[in-house]
Amino acid sequence: MKNLLVIGYVWPEPNSSAAGSRMLQLLEIMQQQGYQVTYASAALETDHMVDLNALGIKQTSIELNKNSFNDFVRELNPDIVLFDRFMMEEQFSWRVEKECPAAIKILETVDLHCLRQARHAAVKNKLDASDLNNLDLNNELALREVASILRCDLSLLISEVEVEILKTKFRVDDELLLYLPFMYDAIDEQSLKNNFPACDERKNFVTIGNFRHEPNWDSVLYLKNEIWPLIRRKLKKAELHIYGSYLPKKAMQLHNEKEGFLIKGWADDANETLAQYRVCLSPLRFGAGMKGKLADAMLSGTPSVTTSIGAESMHGDHDWAGFIENTTDQISTLAIELYQNESLWYEKQQNAITIVNDIFNKATNKKRFVDKLVILNKNICDIREKNFIGKMLRHHTMKSAMYMSQWIETKNKLKDFD
Repeated sequence: MKNLLVIGYVWPEPNSSAAGSRMLQLLEIMQQQGYQVTYASAALETDHMVDLNALGIKQTSIELNKNSFNDFVRELNPDIVLFDRFMMEEQFSWRVEKECPAAIKILETVDLHCLRQARHAAVKNKLDASDLNNLDLNNELALREVASILRCDLSLLISEVEVEILKTKFRVDDELLLYLPFMYDAIDEQSLKNNFPACDERKNFVTIGNFRHEPNWDSVLYLKNEIWPLIRRKLKKAELHIYGSYLPKKAMQLHNEKEGFLIKGWADDANETLAQYRVCLSPLRFGAGMKGKLADAMLSGTPSVTTSIGAESMHGDHDWAGFIENTTDQISTLAIELYQNESLWYEKQQNAITIVNDIFNKATNKKRFVDKLVILNKNICDIREKNFIGKMLRHHTMKSAMYMSQWIETKNKLKDFD
């Protein structure tokens, strides 16, 4: 049986983040292709992590800067190693290369961290973060992240915009990149009617997101301080309910029943929760990748109001399942209109069906991934030979990572001895 080793930055939490759901989609496909999957992470286990063993996936804890990983990966001898985020590739790829040089190395980027950081910096400087011309993409994260992408045999990108940035800005060969968005089963109007409440059975506004993710926290503050007061002034009985995992104390301090701004915290099932509300608000001012909250809103038949950054690479040439606006006044005005106009609401819900069945089509995207795996397995030697910069980076950068890791390991041993 073929072996896949996933080295995870965290343990998958599908109910906490889009990254967790996305990882399970990838693992399911690999299992269907006949791979025995082992998921390894140095992260602490959490209450919300999925039971991987119940899914037929071997779960293993590993340690940073320890030679024990070399023994582990040598014994497992994986055919493919999937690094979950570039930080894991930095930490472990030199060990994989040393013990299993033939293993295909795939990077799951989740999103371009350098893009998210550049946009955050733009917002701090009061610039339009949606305009790529305002972004300093030559930041330190880019140096690390793009190097990691070049060292790998393939990188998975969830956003077409990010694929273009890598190809045009950083000159990464298209052969090393695969655009692979979310993957969902097709939905239709009848299934939405059967499974979720109608417009007149829903009420209030909702937003949802992992509070550890900085763009989500910024979005909540933006709602609290600027957008929600304008909506509440027109819809005096409406409420905005805020859901999300890892709720900090600072978020609870925003709870205000008099203002209709209610912090709800953890949601057991995002789709079922979103389906109780009439409109989803997600005014993201910076960020990258695809937004799981907006995909969940579509799957639950809940129209949304977001920014161009929020909707980036999520709808192709299709009309949005709600409204895309970047100014406070327009976001609030159109959110109110969407809330009150039932025929408009159903029109936007129909757009969600079109987007899910095209952009997020499970069968189409799965085939794209599987076809790429076939090409990798057949042509890995040629792909690596053509990627001279990647070969050069593996030679030099991995040496520095190796020596740094060995220095840390030796230092820790001496500390334990003392």
